[in-house]
Amino acid sequence: MTHAARPTRRHLLAATAAVTCSLWALPAFAADPIKIGLITALSGQSALAGEAITRGLTVAIDEINAKGGLLGGRKLELVRRDDEANPAKGVLAARELIHREKVAIIFGGLDTPVSMAIVPLINQEKVPFMGPWAAGTPITKNGANPNFAFRVSAVDEIVNVGMLDYAQKNFKSTRPAMILVNNPWGESNEKGLHAALAAKGMKAVGVEKFEGNDVDVVPQLTRLKAAGADTLFMVGNVGPSAQVVKSLDRMGWQVPIVSHWGPAGGRFTELAGPNGKNVHFVQTYSFFGEQGPVGQKVIAALKAKYPAIKGPDDITPAVGVANAYDGMMLAALAISAAGSTEGDAVRQGFYKIGKYEGLIKTYEQPFKPGVHDAVNSTDYVWAQFIDNRILPVKN
Repeated sequence: MTHAARPTRRHLLAATAAVTCSLWALPAFAADPIKIGLITALSGQSALAGEAITRGLTVAIDEINAKGGLLGGRKLELVRRDDEANPAKGVLAARELIHREKVAIIFGGLDTPVSMAIVPLINQEKVPFMGPWAAGTPITKNGANPNFAFRVSAVDEIVNVGMLDYAQKNFKSTRPAMILVNNPWGESNEKGLHAALAAKGMKAVGVEKFEGNDVDVVPQLTRLKAAGADTLFMVGNVGPSAQVVKSLDRMGWQVPIVSHWGPAGGRFTELAGPNGKNVHFVQTYSFFGEQGPVGQKVIAALKAKYPAIKGPDDITPAVGVANAYDGMMLAALAISAAGSTEGDAVRQGFYKIGKYEGLIKTYEQPFKPGVHDAVNSTDYVWAQFIDNRILPVKN
């Protein structure tokens, strides 16, 4: 009767080494996806804008993945959460994305109050944040050092200068007034508009606030009319902005409205009625008109990915798509420059971006310490709703 030879310590060590080598040989790290988080309104009146951001991110991610991904072949994967335009839910979603999903970067969606609630958390956890919509100035100018919040979007204090310039040029405004949502976004714009007016030796003839769920703002508008306002600067998302237009209709007051881009975020013309077309609002991009190579590529990708998209009419709101697309491409460059997905390395990677030919513009070192906004005052276009389409204003 024979007995199997007992394994010696040397045999065990050799076997262990062989297993270890075989494990290292597996492409586990190359296959491990890089998760990209998105927190935005995916339901409610602004869901259309949340979907536009999703589409911009998706076509950018598809393009990056088709080229082999990042960091030696790792593919990108989008993980979305609905904040329902609620700051508390936005923070809960951010915690889940950071701690459970281990995202490399968080894209924050539509609402300034939600983004401002998330930013302290991302600075604490050292996870980069990219804003493709919310325009509140304090989102990126948040006082943190180091600061992990970046943005490819409008910025209130810059938009406010543009709103005043536009009102003066197009409506000869000398007595503007403000009608603003009563939240941090409204506060950011009130501060910016006062500064823009003061720089030209002007003052607002009145400032009125409304709540996000108000269904009648006639009293506020009546006070502004009595003050002699010749133009209204409006700041509010889809529903509240529509209520302003309907209240003006009830009053029979026809006054020019120069708006931030809130009306572009959803079913504005449906909610506001026929006079919604009289609202002029800011945008960062339009898919109408002659497109450059990047615009042509993005339109083709959107048509291929989403059969309902037949042309520029169906890419709405355009800013959600455009800002998210460029933001994702710049984030990919930052991750590549960092050589990893470690938060602080990616933050510094944003500063290493040189020239990038994007959709909105050609970026030249878009980020540096103290400058975390890639879009400036020369990058805005003005638009209005014509037959339910967001079209550039013809001056």
